[in-house]
Amino acid sequence: MARIPAHTIDDIMQTARIEEVIGEFVSLKRAGSSLKGLSPFTDEKTASFVVSPAKQIFKCFSTGKGGSVVTFLMEKEHYSYPEALRWLADKYGIQLPEEEAQTAEELAAVTERESLQIINEFAKNHFKKNIQETEEGKAVGLSYFLERGFRQDIINKFELGYCLNSGDDFTKAALAKGYKLEYLEKVGLSRTKDDRSFDFFRGRVMFPIHSITGRVLGFGGRTLLADKKIAKYFNSPESIIYNKSDILYGLYLAKGDMIKYDNCFLVEGYTDVISMHQAGVQNVVSSSGTSLTEGQIKLIRRYTQNITILYDGDAPGIKASFRGIDLILEEGLNVRVVLFPNGDDPDSFAKRVGAEELELYLKNNSKDFLTFKAEMLLQGGDNDPFQRVKLIHDIVHSISLIPDTISRSIYANEISERFDIDINTINQQLAKLRTATAAKQRIEPDAAFEYAPKPKPAQTQTPVSSPKVTSDTNLEAAEYNLIRVLVKYGTFAVEIDSYEEGSEQKVETSVSELICHELRRDDLDFVNPIYKEIYGVVLKGLDEKVFYKTSYFLRHENQEIVKIISQMELEDYQLSHNWLLKHQMETNTELDKLKSAVLESVYKYKSAKIQSRINAIQEELAEVEETENEKRAEELLMEQIVLERIKMALSAQLGITILR
Repeated sequence: MARIPAHTIDDIMQTARIEEVIGEFVSLKRAGSSLKGLSPFTDEKTASFVVSPAKQIFKCFSTGKGGSVVTFLMEKEHYSYPEALRWLADKYGIQLPEEEAQTAEELAAVTERESLQIINEFAKNHFKKNIQETEEGKAVGLSYFLERGFRQDIINKFELGYCLNSGDDFTKAALAKGYKLEYLEKVGLSRTKDDRSFDFFRGRVMFPIHSITGRVLGFGGRTLLADKKIAKYFNSPESIIYNKSDILYGLYLAKGDMIKYDNCFLVEGYTDVISMHQAGVQNVVSSSGTSLTEGQIKLIRRYTQNITILYDGDAPGIKASFRGIDLILEEGLNVRVVLFPNGDDPDSFAKRVGAEELELYLKNNSKDFLTFKAEMLLQGGDNDPFQRVKLIHDIVHSISLIPDTISRSIYANEISERFDIDINTINQQLAKLRTATAAKQRIEPDAAFEYAPKPKPAQTQTPVSSPKVTSDTNLEAAEYNLIRVLVKYGTFAVEIDSYEEGSEQKVETSVSELICHELRRDDLDFVNPIYKEIYGVVLKGLDEKVFYKTSYFLRHENQEIVKIISQMELEDYQLSHNWLLKHQMETNTELDKLKSAVLESVYKYKSAKIQSRINAIQEELAEVEETENEKRAEELLMEQIVLERIKMALSAQLGITILR
């Protein structure tokens, strides 16, 4: 795989807008000069995910993750560094160097995940080509979609295709391209029986299933035969890239409008999604025929808090699907329901009435879940007291799942008025149900359930700002601060005293030259490997007369460096100029006293380095005393005395008193 040149990486990083990219995964809202949203890396109810458009970095305070737009794609989509860059280049129309065709040997060298994704992409293109260029594909596959009323632009938009019925057309093409049969079978595109390999989806029209970023994760294949013994739909099997419980068909194309209209329409099948798009309603996704899962609901919650479920008019499984409504309520989302006329589903209705009437119908027939559930459960039994009791218990159970106190209270009052039941009775039942749920989950019931913040889980990931490389926290902090100053102000100039040729004179030098000179003079280096690598980059740059700015490190290939620099950047909260003018206040920022800030960071680092060595000496002295090695003990004591004197001199420079 061809390496992306440095100048092209620069173009990508300068063109890409982190707020635009992350906005495709997370619903972001303005918070001062930053943007905030729910973390895409963990399950949280309170937004702790921050994006800084000005600095082009993000920080997730729930998990400690942070970095550039490339870091985000690597963390979220599990892309490699080159994959993330290629995704950005494709999004922003940046031309990459021509890549040589991949051989079987090259494919064997990449990760299994990347191999499976490459194969799926090849399969998608193969099936698309079939439907447009082969006689069978046009006569069978394309004809089916056109007869279903899909326009050519919609067929292209959803990248629909067809797998020829010849038996092994796709498998032969993929093997000829150099793809491994093992991987073809893992993604479910090929099967082998009696030493003969064949296409799993042969004779079926193909629906590619995309990730949030548009990568093909799997396929749905529909048979065109009327034989009831043959399953109408086949889906790709579970794999390391395809987990149907965490995937929603159409989300890649829907997320923008989900944010725009703050609502998500949820349907059952592939064609429901496609027909809604053709009618102009694009904020629609499908659970692909499976029962709605917690993972799918959390995907929707990234973009909107509102879900409208679209049910078939004669679907016999509506009551059975109430569990999906309860799952949505439990995740704290708002649920509404639209029921289509008898005999219609979203696909048929959208085609029958057209765009304007569809939108009007959705608007006028949307009901809150309570009204919908009551109407469905009371059908034909309005005067049956036992059925009414069962209905009320069922609805109260659903309301008890809602985490928000105010929402529960509003629904409780509505039940009270609708069914003429004392509100206290309903509240008692709600409290009972929530206490039982809390006991199952081993958490505090009721009051604590409402108001107490959830205890944070034990930290399993070392914070970015302080990797655990040494037990000496003072040295770690001093190293971090020195690297921060070196990276942040390295290109700035400061004036220092020079004593060349026996006379004192003022000379100007850069911060990076000053710090590197101080460390080189005393032959010092960093303990933390990431800081060590950053320092090495700066040193190499100075030797080549190159000064690196913060932006250079934010697009570094080593994402640990990117995370460290992002952490440092996000710590830099400054008062606005307008605020200072309004309150007629002056502040002394670090930049205002840059020279003293630089020297202070150097002296504190040296002092911490010395103290670290003194601590090591004292530990060794304790061991030496046991062996009664007087000569070694004397050497250590002399070294400690010298270090203590240097430490006192540094203390004088810092203007502080060092307590023993």
